[in-house]
Amino acid sequence: MFRALLFGIPVGITFVDCVGYVAKVDGVSMQPSLNPDLSATSDFVFLSRWSWRKFNYSRGDVVSLISPKNPNQAIIKRVIGLEGDLVKTLGYRRKYLRVPRGHFWVEGDHTGHSLDSNHFGPVALGLITAKATSIVWPPHRWGPLESYIPGGRQPLNSEPLKNNAFCDDLGEFIE
Repeated sequence: MFRALLFGIPVGITFVDCVGYVAKVDGVSMQPSLNPDLSATSDFVFLSRWSWRKFNYSRGDVVSLISPKNPNQAIIKRVIGLEGDLVKTLGYRRKYLRVPRGHFWVEGDHTGHSLDSNHFGPVALGLITAKATSIVWPPHRWGPLESYIPGGRQPLNSEPLKNNAFCDDLGEFIE
């Protein structure tokens, strides 16, 4: 028994650190994709650390990240814009913003009920901890988590940032 425990703990830690883990999703910010009915049980999702390790994210992916407002809190949001994308914001201090190098623009699916990039701006890549790939609980909701961009939220244009280019406050490139 002790040998199994001695072997099992490092294997479990390695799995969680390298492959992924299951997490409970609280709140309404990702409705209807997650927690569509708050009176029922909360959704549990599988968070893949594999994507995080390879920085393999696309527009429309649902990601877990450390909250820029509260570093002790993890939040879950959808990637709307990648670095270089020009996004139309919803209530941010500027109407349009070019996502700077090393950042993402993330939003909750439930517009107006989400603390997201429209409140705290572009999110540093380093705050992203995992990609949500599937709903694992409740059983009637089992399945892959769809990667899509909600209607009207697509970036206005995408321009890859040049090697040393950064964006100023107006979203213009500075070389």
